[in-house]
Amino acid sequence: MSSDRGFVTDAKRIVVKIGSSSITSAQGGLNVAAVQDLVQALVSVRQSGAEVVLVSSGAIAAGLAPLGLSERPKDLATQQAAASVGQGLLVHRYTDAFAEAGFTVGQVLLTVDDVGRRAHYKNAQRTLNRLLEVGAIPVVNENDTVATDEIRFGDNDRLAALVAHIVQADALILLSDVDGLYDADPSQAGAQRITDVRTSADLAGVDLGGIGSRGVGSGGMASKVEAATIATGAGIPVVLAAANDVASVLSGSDVGTLFHPTGQRRSTRLLWLAHATDARGRLILDAGAVKAVMTKGSSLLPAGVSAVEGEFEAGDAVELVGPDGEIVARGLVAYDSTEIPSLLGRNTSDLAAELGDGYSKELVHRDDLVLLT
Repeated sequence: MSSDRGFVTDAKRIVVKIGSSSITSAQGGLNVAAVQDLVQALVSVRQSGAEVVLVSSGAIAAGLAPLGLSERPKDLATQQAAASVGQGLLVHRYTDAFAEAGFTVGQVLLTVDDVGRRAHYKNAQRTLNRLLEVGAIPVVNENDTVATDEIRFGDNDRLAALVAHIVQADALILLSDVDGLYDADPSQAGAQRITDVRTSADLAGVDLGGIGSRGVGSGGMASKVEAATIATGAGIPVVLAAANDVASVLSGSDVGTLFHPTGQRRSTRLLWLAHATDARGRLILDAGAVKAVMTKGSSLLPAGVSAVEGEFEAGDAVELVGPDGEIVARGLVAYDSTEIPSLLGRNTSDLAAELGDGYSKELVHRDDLVLLT
């Protein structure tokens, strides 16, 4: 059955993500023709009246050739050096290409901290929205020059999904060197392109593989499906397609794989909490607390927690885990991890009477909690 892609041409705001391998050469350095083709397609969308945000990988790959490197470096310091060289080349190319059509580019470099900490997240949102308001085209990338192995997205697919929600996009387009999701390795005879993914059942038995065939990127099909899951869970449809099909995708043609929305648009706060934060620890709940949180809309109180894991500070994100080990929710904890053990299993009125009114508050307030199951 043919997919209905009219939502793409009807979209007023689109986020497009391009992978490293699609805009760089096998030897390293930018593929000027590929960048020009991408920009031309995005300019057509912009001229039709829609707004565009471009999430572009490629900084590290673009820096390889200028530094005399034959392959993506394994160590972080060299990756950062390559990104430092390549990011300037990348944004310069985009600036010149869009300028030829009369459009201004605004560079936005983000780290996990920028979307994982609420204040930074709001700053990123404000900047992106203002760039769009003044008619500029934001070009977003992870800030590889300062990101660390422990604190990084690792690929731009997840970043693109979060950006799509930050700017309340009507569609997310993920472009790479593959022309869609297949039910088997595309190189195998008989492999069929999956035109539509409506539920997780459509992914049963699908091999999501590893990184791209050229090895210059960091995201494989698994990261793209994860990104699609984040976006569609927030009500944003996603198309996964080949970069050389970008014009067809943006014209609403039945190419690539369409991931249909599975949920409703959430507040930015809840999506941030569910997907943009990295949990710093865990609170182990008893069965009663799980039920209260999951079905009654309750806050999490110390009386319902049996154990605490990890080291964290008040305000950090933590996972709420049932007695069977299943992660049921994520929330912002009101106490440091060092304070919590003495509070467990006790009711807040007793704690307040013994320790003061400051201990009458919930471990995790309902407004700071998002269900994950």
